[in-house]
Amino acid sequence: MLAAFAERLDAHDLKPTTKGLTPSVLRIEILSGLTVALALVPEAVAFAFVAGVHPLVGLYAAFIVGLITALIGGRPGMISGATGALAVVMVSLVAQHGVEYLFATVILMGLIQLFVGVMHWGRFIRLVPHPVMLGFVNGLAIVIFLAQLGQFQVPGSAEGGGHGMASGEWLTGAPLFLMLALVALTMAIIWIMPRITKVVPAPLAGIGIVAAIVIGFGLEVPRVGDLASISGTFPPFHMPFSFGGAGGFGLYGDLLAPFNLETLYIIAPYAVILAAIGLIESLLTLNLVGEMTGKRGGASQECIAQGVANTVTGFFGGMGGCAMIGQSMINVKSGGRTRVAGIVAALFLLAFILFASGLIEQIPLAALVGVMFMVVIGTFAWNSLRIMRKVPLTDAFVIVLVTVVTVWTDLATAVVVGVIVSALAYAWNNAQRIHAVTRESASEKGAKVYEIEGPLFFGSTDGFNEIFDVENDPNTVIVDFNRSRVVDQSALQAIEAIAGRYEDAGKQIRLRHLSRDCHKLLSKAGHLMVDSDDDPDYEIAVDYSVRTGVLGGH
Repeated sequence: MLAAFAERLDAHDLKPTTKGLTPSVLRIEILSGLTVALALVPEAVAFAFVAGVHPLVGLYAAFIVGLITALIGGRPGMISGATGALAVVMVSLVAQHGVEYLFATVILMGLIQLFVGVMHWGRFIRLVPHPVMLGFVNGLAIVIFLAQLGQFQVPGSAEGGGHGMASGEWLTGAPLFLMLALVALTMAIIWIMPRITKVVPAPLAGIGIVAAIVIGFGLEVPRVGDLASISGTFPPFHMPFSFGGAGGFGLYGDLLAPFNLETLYIIAPYAVILAAIGLIESLLTLNLVGEMTGKRGGASQECIAQGVANTVTGFFGGMGGCAMIGQSMINVKSGGRTRVAGIVAALFLLAFILFASGLIEQIPLAALVGVMFMVVIGTFAWNSLRIMRKVPLTDAFVIVLVTVVTVWTDLATAVVVGVIVSALAYAWNNAQRIHAVTRESASEKGAKVYEIEGPLFFGSTDGFNEIFDVENDPNTVIVDFNRSRVVDQSALQAIEAIAGRYEDAGKQIRLRHLSRDCHKLLSKAGHLMVDSDDDPDYEIAVDYSVRTGVLGGH
């Protein structure tokens, strides 16, 4: 699937031909950043509403998080900002405790992510299996698609807030057909534009042409300004904590979270969940963009960048954020490959809010919906539908499971569930592989050799115990692990148990072809001896039965 993304990029000739910022490459990067910024505005506003906060709180996050991660993130080309995955968790905190606790939570979230990055725990993202990745992109494609459906509602007024947003009634009749026609036109322009010229990114061309048609003909369709008015400038920044005295300043005035253990008790669970969701989505997006752009690594650096960004945005009144797969896809498909595109996107977003908000509010939502629909088409792993019948049944189940859980709950839960199911399936499959081939020893007359095949670990210990026939075996038994591997403590315990059974029966058991680390572990067990005569590769040269006169510990 990821290779298919790269093939589609090659087909559209989106890969830069040089690593330097030549005028041609710089132009592509700037236009890509402009395209991303245009799409960031309505999403940031929409996610702020989902979290139950002022639109500027979402825009703060989109600007600050986007700028910092573009500067120091682990993968040039990635776009970060306020996301729906985090907003759905924040809404509960804001509803129960107020927005001032949200800012403190975002700061703690950032500190946790910083710690994860410093400890280099981001590398564990490599443990996410490919079927989980497929389910991840499929689920996010569906989530992005469903998020756009709200734009087909009649603009109204939010209760109590006074900010324009969907009223809950769906468009019908001529307004609906006009909206659908503009969406289709945008998608057509994005599809056709690369075949005509690559001077202007296709998504930007789609937004520009459709916006010109709507504004020029005065068409009555939902626009960005119907979501919320973003006119004016940033209000003064504020500090999220109060150190005792009353009073405050900024967007929320006196609404400051007290700096004490009670606050920590309230925000800690939310901060951990938000940090996990943010890092998982960011690292999976990092891998996806890396496959598309031919880059590797950067997981720990991305964790640190996300941590710094969220810590800073929390202090300046933002709702926090993480990597955005939809915007990252827009950027990559528009030709953005360096940090310039992300930096430009953040600066354009700031400029829109400060100087061009009135113009941005006139952009029809249909144009942005069309762009996101094309992102959905490009994000969904269509070949996963074709390979379902060819891959193992467990892998197919994991793809569907992660997709469904992503849509119904959140990304972090879906990925964790997918990894657990994949791990259990792997353990079960390996547990079935344990078996032994028996023969008489060629070097020791009358001795029986068990050649173990398959890994010995917690899942295969029962099968391992069933292999041996203690009652009918000769007095000397040799267990050869040349084609096996002792993996964990459960395996050691199983070997000890078998040794004890043979010892109780007055028989001797020897172990062969143990790796050095296994030998060190088994040397503490207490019942076994290692037969080292035919074990030169592992340099196990001590026969404890000779040195001690007893069945030595191996």
